[in-house]
This record gives sequence, C-alpha cells and structure tokens, in this order.
Amino acid sequence: MSDQINSEDMGMTRGASPDRLAAFSDAVIAVIITIMVLELKGPDRASFAALFDLWPTALSYAVSYLFIAIIWINHHHLMRFVRRPTNRLIWLNFVHLFLVSLVPFATQWAARTRLGSAAVVVWALVFVCVDLAYLAFERAVMAQADYSQVPEKAKRQTRVRSLATVAIFAAASVAAVFSPIAGVVLICVALSFFVRPEVRGLRLASARIGAPRGGDAPTAGVST
Repeated sequence: MSDQINSEDMGMTRGASPDRLAAFSDAVIAVIITIMVLELKGPDRASFAALFDLWPTALSYAVSYLFIAIIWINHHHLMRFVRRPTNRLIWLNFVHLFLVSLVPFATQWAARTRLGSAAVVVWALVFVCVDLAYLAFERAVMAQADYSQVPEKAKRQTRVRSLATVAIFAAASVAAVFSPIAGVVLICVALSFFVRPEVRGLRLASARIGAPRGGDAPTAGVST
C-alpha cells in the first residue's frame, strides 16, 4: 500500500523538480516586492520635514522588506535539501506564498494609519501566519534531508528556533494593542533569529541550489 501511495504521489508531481519549485517561488516573491515598492508615494511638499513625516511608511516598508528578504534567503536554503517535490511539499509552498502575498496589504495599512494599533496587530498576525506556514514547509523539507546533511540535533534546534519566532510574532500582535512601537520592536527581534538561515551544527556539502538530491547524499562540508 505504501509503495502504491508513493507511486501515485510521484506520478502526480511528474515534471516538477526542486529547481522549478524554487524558480516559481523566486518569481512570486519578486512580484510581491515589486507591489510593495509601487505602494510607496513621495511627499506632496518639497521639504525635508515632509519627508521625515513619512517615517511610519519608511519603517513599515523597511521591516517588511527585511521580512521578505529573510523569507527568500531561508527558502533558498531549504530548497537545497529537497530531493523531490511531493504533492504535500508543493501545496505547502503555495500556502506559504499566498500568506506572504498578504504582506504588502498589511504593510500599507500600517503605513497609512501611521502605525495604528489595529494595523500593527494585523501586520504581526500576518507574520505569524507566514511563519506557521514556513514551519510546516520546513518540517516537510527536513523530512527529506539526509542525516549527513542535517543531524537530529540541528533539526531540533531548527524547530525550536521556528517555534520561538512564532511565539515572538504572536507576542508582538498582543503588545501592539497597547503599544504599536513595542509590537514593531518585537517583530524586529523575531526577524533577527532568521537573518542567518543555518542553525548551529548544520553543515552543507555544497553552496549551490542544485546540490545532489537523491542518490548519494553529499558529504559534510563547511557551513556557508
């Protein structure tokens, strides 16, 4: 029965490859960043005071841009461990990208309301949802990783880091009810956890996304 299910799964994802999945994700993320940039509007008055008055827009844009950049870096990192894109992995990726596509909306609302409480709460909750989807995607990818690529200790550390980040984003949404700035600070703290995709103890054999998937597992190398 298990062989039959695996055979059906492979048949439904025939033609899909890790490189195609990564390329599609890259394109979607590029479009999301473009939409966010197009929402930026300059001041109506020709003065530095008018420019400074747009600090909520600048801050919300910078934080969301950092968030999306971290998403791309970590997604790129995870794709190195994908041997074959299963149906589950492909749909988890679609769910993750759908939630990421909500970031421009939440960012623009936070900017227009000058970091209003409700807007920052929703902004943080969008980050929570994106991170939960990423956690599910990460678990699916790690299930395919060979022990020589990702030791069990590194997998545990990865899960702990992801759960801690979700908890901080959730705390940011609660804090924003009372202090939007405190919520933004907590969001930035959570983002700092993922600036570097590798956790301690994780070693990659190759720095390229086309590293061997399937067949012989690559030998351990130095973390990039």
